[in-house]
Amino acid sequence: MVYTLPIRIYYEDTDMAGIVYYANYLKFIERGRSEWVREIGMDQLKMKEEGIVFVVRRVEADYLGSAKLDDELVVETEVANVTGVRLLMEQRVKRGEEILFHAMVTVVCMNDAGQPVRLPANIRQMVH
Repeated sequence: MVYTLPIRIYYEDTDMAGIVYYANYLKFIERGRSEWVREIGMDQLKMKEEGIVFVVRRVEADYLGSAKLDDELVVETEVANVTGVRLLMEQRVKRGEEILFHAMVTVVCMNDAGQPVRLPANIRQMVH
């Protein structure tokens, strides 16, 4: 299932050339993952109270096009793979049908001590 998040490009998102600053695509896909988590019913505050948080372990990113001021974009987020310890997310930032940015994001869980832990079974069920 693909979750979509519409976004608009504001002046603050652009660089001196008037195009979206490359690092902002990482912010856009973070928002996409955060909203996806809410949409499927996960409560990250409750997870934190239980001593578990999501962290990004790896991002593979391809910049394929440029967005500009006032563009209306869509961030697409979907689960590519789930194992006992990691969640692989595929994310795209699109303008219409054109893919401007593509990323494969590996997310893991960590405990309060900063050590990796298995994804809780209820979370693995929610993301399938």
